[in-house]
Amino acid sequence: MKYPCLFALIIISFFSCSTSRNYSPVKKYPAAELKKDYTLLRNILESKHPSLYWYTSKDSMDRYFLRYYNAIGDSMTEQQFTWRILSPLIDKIHCGHTSVSMSKNYGKWARGKRIPGFPLFVKLWKDTMAVTGSLTRKDSIFKRGTLITAINDVAVDSLTRILFNYLPEDGHANNLNYIRVSANLPFYHRNIFGLSKNYKVNYIDSTGKAKTAIIPLYTPPVDSTKKDSTRRAARISTQKKLNSYRSLVIDSSKKMAVLTLNTFTKGRLRKFFRQSFKRLEDQQVNNLVLDLRSNGGGRVGLSTLLTKYISRKPFKVADSLYAKTRSLAPYTRHIKGKFLNNLELIFISSKRKDGMYHIRHLENKVYKPKNRRYNGNVYVLTNGPTFSAATLFSNAVKGQPGITLLGEETGGGWHGNNGIMIPDITLPHTKTRIRLPLFRLVQYNHVPKTGTGIIPDIYVGTSYDALLKGYDKKMQVVRGIIYGD
Repeated sequence: MKYPCLFALIIISFFSCSTSRNYSPVKKYPAAELKKDYTLLRNILESKHPSLYWYTSKDSMDRYFLRYYNAIGDSMTEQQFTWRILSPLIDKIHCGHTSVSMSKNYGKWARGKRIPGFPLFVKLWKDTMAVTGSLTRKDSIFKRGTLITAINDVAVDSLTRILFNYLPEDGHANNLNYIRVSANLPFYHRNIFGLSKNYKVNYIDSTGKAKTAIIPLYTPPVDSTKKDSTRRAARISTQKKLNSYRSLVIDSSKKMAVLTLNTFTKGRLRKFFRQSFKRLEDQQVNNLVLDLRSNGGGRVGLSTLLTKYISRKPFKVADSLYAKTRSLAPYTRHIKGKFLNNLELIFISSKRKDGMYHIRHLENKVYKPKNRRYNGNVYVLTNGPTFSAATLFSNAVKGQPGITLLGEETGGGWHGNNGIMIPDITLPHTKTRIRLPLFRLVQYNHVPKTGTGIIPDIYVGTSYDALLKGYDKKMQVVRGIIYGD
């Protein structure tokens, strides 16, 4: 960190009155306890993770384990241990379902608080960073669209590489991490680089000239933390909540419909699918835009159900699907679900000749499209957050007649990924949590293991003009295809 004590001092000065009796974010854990947590995590990953060496060789992974173990030279706070040690270690696995979270106690402590940080929000793509908002009131310099070239003398391309070394991804499909950083650069910059009293920002002004500005650390008003911590969310109607998960809008011309699906977990999807595809049939809508850009996955069964409504041909969920182990022992007490997870592992998997525990049902079953499947043109919108079960769907329908994937590379791996059961490991001393996927899934008719996400048939990337004017470029392109604009 640039100012190693600044984070702790600001946390104490702003939030000490709100800190719970049993938790303090500035508490330091002895190095011996941190090393015990670390060693336990390594043992669990080596014995239970199905793809620890899928993208990183065992020799390399062993070196990473040793490097970060040796980096625990002194006592650390939970935040320091999570971000300096565990996050860069977990990144080396290249598994998007293996990620690190702060403890539940930290989450309760931080809920509703506005924590100091870098004052600008941005949109990041490739080697370009553009301002989308500022936490500084009446900011006269960094208007929406201002291009940033460096922060604290770290050029944007170098900054991106550093940030991505702390963020998990499937294989090398970093498109998801561009979205993560774009959503909350202050959060990631604070945790990875630490806090600075002032930030030196290089940018391009409206005339195209390179300039530099010094901007102060954003520190929220002291009384605002009290308001934030006591603010209650307004009640949301059931229908609005359902619409936040999924919705169907049919154009007045009846020529196209947009089905937005943000999850395969919530939203009463079986009923929604049944009613939606009946409406499309009754109203003879011949073009369906299926928006999966914010769909991080969920239940494989619901992803499979949607595929049955869309696919033109029979399909399978996976070519192979297996776990390395059939039990969480001897680490059961450190893993969420404990006895029930062990029970599920026994019932859903069976050992085969390769020594792995396979879910044969999903490997062998061939699903047929529904008799009343949708037969019109389908345009599937994808980008980085299209992940997990949403990637299974996208892979199954890609290349079929009348189905076009449009947008950006998915964050979910094209060759395969890990998941199905993903309990949390809770480390005994710091209570830091690590997600542990138990099954490796290799996609149906999988492509070679190059580490990419699913590549769209029509690439539509970030548009600077759309960023400035606030329109949806991908939706504009697909409407142009349908309406011939």
